[in-house]
Amino acid sequence: MNEELFLLDNNALSHLTLSQRASLFFRMRCFLPTEIIHEADGFPDAAAFKDIEYPTTGSVLKHLGTVMAAIPAGDTNLVNLYANKGAGDPMLIACALDGMEKAAPLLWGPTWVVISNDKAVRAVSTELGVEARSRDEFFRRTVDEWRSPDSFDG
Repeated sequence: MNEELFLLDNNALSHLTLSQRASLFFRMRCFLPTEIIHEADGFPDAAAFKDIEYPTTGSVLKHLGTVMAAIPAGDTNLVNLYANKGAGDPMLIACALDGMEKAAPLLWGPTWVVISNDKAVRAVSTELGVEARSRDEFFRRTVDEWRSPDSFDG
């Protein structure tokens, strides 16, 4: 099985402890789009999030166009700018599409997985061929990773 790399929504990130966010597993396998880092500005360890940033590049913006095109006109489930909802959500999916595109030529490239408790994020992800999991499913499937002696530095 290919290694899984995770793009976390703020609604998953906020349920991680400081110890989990300092773990080797988090630093090596979890990523945050730039917009999610912006949303998480109030976290006590927010400065460390830059180390796992999935930056907004021209390629990510190209994929953002694909994500936005998949949203039917008038559908405000994923993005509702009037309600200040979902600015980072389409970026999660765009980053996953970008990571998938970069991994495509590799024989054993990573599998990019979006982690969000937002049903619209998971629905659009799945529609575009991106694996998506809820926060609880992510925690259940990675429970051994958090417990591994190699996943924590101290």
